[in-house]
Amino acid sequence: MIEFKNVSHGPLENLSFKIEQNDRAILFGPSGAGKSTMLFLFNRLKDPEQGEIFYKGKPIEEVPITTLRQKVGLLLQSPNLFPGTVLDNLKYGPSLTNSWEPGAEEKLLEYVQLPLDIKDRDVDHLSGGQQQRVSLARTLANEPEVLLLDEPTSALDNKTAEDIEHVLKELIEAHNLTMVMVTHQMDQARRLGTKGLFMHEGRIQETGELPGMLDDPKTKELKEYLQE
Repeated sequence: MIEFKNVSHGPLENLSFKIEQNDRAILFGPSGAGKSTMLFLFNRLKDPEQGEIFYKGKPIEEVPITTLRQKVGLLLQSPNLFPGTVLDNLKYGPSLTNSWEPGAEEKLLEYVQLPLDIKDRDVDHLSGGQQQRVSLARTLANEPEVLLLDEPTSALDNKTAEDIEHVLKELIEAHNLTMVMVTHQMDQARRLGTKGLFMHEGRIQETGELPGMLDDPKTKELKEYLQE
């Protein structure tokens, strides 16, 4: 689905790996390792200083940027919603390509377990958990193939985080999405991930299946990280 070949950017050094279709990949490691920087390379919020990135076998810069960001959707730690109503936000992406279908909000809100009558509410009047659900629904409105998640539950209380995590897991399985997620919560990595990429000082120090690599780390760096 996505391949990095000898990619360097900022703190990242010479990264080469593949994310296969339907992988649920977890990026984890200490602060400053370059996790978020790497995530932003997946949909060209950043471009590599060296190396190449491929999306479905094609150089990523050859994919129209609007198409790429529809198909490789990003959900941030903070919802970052646009001013206006819930419906305004849901319609935004599809409206850029004239693909919004009236009534689509019903299914999108159902996906993220929000009532339909919330569609006309101003986003500033929503709780943090509701805003994150709307942000997820807005991403899903573009019918992505890959979902990029940058610590999407870290700013939420435990109960709301559990609810969002449950919604994410159901959606990823129901829509056969490929996921790449940054998290510092190893319990969350175990619950949501199938593949781990442990980052340390701008490099991928260890990869493997989850939860196996957490139970039997091979490198000194990962062993030390898991003991912290």
